[in-house]
Amino acid sequence: MNDLERMSQLITGGYVCLSIVTFEEQFALEVVRQTALSLDRDVWIWSVGSGVRDGLIADSPIIADTETPAGGLRNLAMTKEGSICITLDLAEHLKTGLAQRAFRDLIQQFEKSGSTLVMIDSEDSVPKVVKSFTRPFEISLPDNEELQSIICKTLRRVHRKKPIEVGISRKGMDTIVRNLRGLTRRQAEQIIIDTVVEDRRFDDDDINMVFASKRRMIQRGGLLEYIETPLDLSEIGGMKYLKKWLAQRENAFSEEAEAFGLRAPRGMLMLGVQGAGKSLCAKAVATAWHQPLLRMDPGVLYASYIGESERNLRDALRQTEAMSPVILWIDEIEKGFSSAASQSVDGGLSKRLFGTLLTWMQEHQEPVFVIATANDITALPPELLRKGRFDEIFFVDLPTRTVRKQIFAIHLRKRQRNPEQFDLAALSGASEGYSGAEIEQAVISAQHEAYAEKGQLNTNRILTALKTSPPLSVTMAESVQYLRAWARDRCVPVD
Repeated sequence: MNDLERMSQLITGGYVCLSIVTFEEQFALEVVRQTALSLDRDVWIWSVGSGVRDGLIADSPIIADTETPAGGLRNLAMTKEGSICITLDLAEHLKTGLAQRAFRDLIQQFEKSGSTLVMIDSEDSVPKVVKSFTRPFEISLPDNEELQSIICKTLRRVHRKKPIEVGISRKGMDTIVRNLRGLTRRQAEQIIIDTVVEDRRFDDDDINMVFASKRRMIQRGGLLEYIETPLDLSEIGGMKYLKKWLAQRENAFSEEAEAFGLRAPRGMLMLGVQGAGKSLCAKAVATAWHQPLLRMDPGVLYASYIGESERNLRDALRQTEAMSPVILWIDEIEKGFSSAASQSVDGGLSKRLFGTLLTWMQEHQEPVFVIATANDITALPPELLRKGRFDEIFFVDLPTRTVRKQIFAIHLRKRQRNPEQFDLAALSGASEGYSGAEIEQAVISAQHEAYAEKGQLNTNRILTALKTSPPLSVTMAESVQYLRAWARDRCVPVD
């Protein structure tokens, strides 16, 4: 159902108070107005700046003495039966006793009269007692058809002010529409304005600019981070079973795969020793599958207001779905939801967030592939490890001798060195117990030493660097052994 159909269903279903939290106030107002017209209901709007006025008549007169929250709510309580009353930015005012009392009186009156209150606010700051009366309503993100309409309307409006030249191809327009998915209407409009404001042109050359602008907007939102993915799987040593598994599913998001009866893969959980390459693999998968990569840091979801953290998570997941097909990377998932695995110390917030995430992972229909990485399995809630949450659970162990040779060769080539000029056998033998990240740091350390002494990077310098920096498998031997023992019969090894 679209927004109009959903709102109509809730209002006719008897909901007395709906709460819309959005930055797109004008769009939300239009949804309520159109719903009211379809149901043949009166509409009244209140704001602290304009008081109460008719919501269907432009420039309608303001009813006197209704500017205060309490005065406005008392006036709305006297409207005709079945009316739809809208408040703008009321939530912040409901923290005071007089306004809160007037709100509760209005709700009691609306329960009798069959009227509906729709609260439109920019922030989810509704007090707990008020929230108990409200039903959240989320404004949907624009689909492809609406995004194309937004582009055309924005270009026409800009053109009227100062002419622009439009020379975009059908394929180019489809690409730009696809790149705008997951953004709000206002964000999409702003990107189009930014794209044409300087050169007064809109053509296929603007595709990269639109993509870059979207990346900046996502970063500014804070909930999701757009990750550049220059890596490919050839830059990761070993992991042959994982690479095979990924190669078999590379085209599983295509229409051909759907016609064959395949369901798009849902995700994988990667457990393992720190520095073994889990995060690198997330980036490489995105490149190999030619899909955008979004990183969600669970730590940024937590907010001070009751209910806002849950809304942050829902918004992040909703935006991810709107941008699909996409890869969602949840790095070190145990840190964000650690309290969900033990006695709660945060009032149950971690458990609620984790429950929302699990439900979404189980039920979402859009092609979103989740890659979750974790280092500490003791902090993971057992529900996460249940079969069905992920397509597979992989364990990334410390690299074998053969894989260590590959890793040394990869990092030497990255630094414009010929691996054949180094004794890779000696290096791989001396690096027993080292992770891929620790091997890279040994190469970097040896390179710094060679540069400082105006010498050459060679095998001996790297061997020295290895000897002077013991690996994590030595300094935290007990933890590493426990992790390996736990994973032996529970996970699929990547090698």
